[in-house]
Amino acid sequence: MGSRRPISVVAEWVRRQPPKVKAFLCVVAGMAALVFLRFVVHDHDNLFVAAEAVHAIGISVLIYKLTKEKTCAGLSLKSQELTALFLAVRLYCSFVMEYDIHTLLDSATLVTTLWVIYMIRFKLKSSYMEDKDNFATYYVVLPCVVLALAVHPTTSHNIVNRIFWAFCVYLEAASVLPQLRLMQNTKIVEPFTAHYVFALGIARFLSCAHWVLQVLDTRGRLLTALGYGLWPSMVLLSEIVQTFILADFCYYYVKSVFGGQLVLRLPAGVV
Repeated sequence: MGSRRPISVVAEWVRRQPPKVKAFLCVVAGMAALVFLRFVVHDHDNLFVAAEAVHAIGISVLIYKLTKEKTCAGLSLKSQELTALFLAVRLYCSFVMEYDIHTLLDSATLVTTLWVIYMIRFKLKSSYMEDKDNFATYYVVLPCVVLALAVHPTTSHNIVNRIFWAFCVYLEAASVLPQLRLMQNTKIVEPFTAHYVFALGIARFLSCAHWVLQVLDTRGRLLTALGYGLWPSMVLLSEIVQTFILADFCYYYVKSVFGGQLVLRLPAGVV
């Protein structure tokens, strides 16, 4: 019990701070983590591999929940459909623009995501919280389409393919929003769903760290290699947005774990 006391004191102090202070502390913590990773991980490409590994762990937890627990309660079908959409578009772009190992990884993730959608829609439909999964997906898809039309890569590829590529980058950043809304509506998040979303948060932080550290190591040359105009900055911004969208949830997840709570309870206003 004594070993938990300092963490509990810090968590309680952070909880009492106003939103602006919490945001500042989050930025400071993120920067500290980046500095730590820069000195500890010498090959920053390993961060991308680690991100994929953590994402795979999250998907494994999801598969266990659906096959062993026989319930999809707490899972957002809309988030899974948005994930399938950006993966399908990214897979198409990979085939026509640059075929590499990420193409295989995306293929495996897409197949798994489609299986999850099938399970929610048909096999476990009775446990799906349709009334709580009420985030309007056009609030995500339409802005991503507009952004993709306005800001996309400036490479020599076909203009349609470049717009598709930009669309999947933007959509990936916001695809988790319906899941967060569902959890906010229910206020209580059961363990397996919490583990899955936390794994997504860690994976996206590692992916963001990979990009940021690559930019720092190349002194900005990586952004130049991506093209000119607003596109390079938008790629980096999308990675950062993905991380910050899940940062608040990850904070409450860690607080819940250290507090010995199996079920995560979200206060109002987290999402």
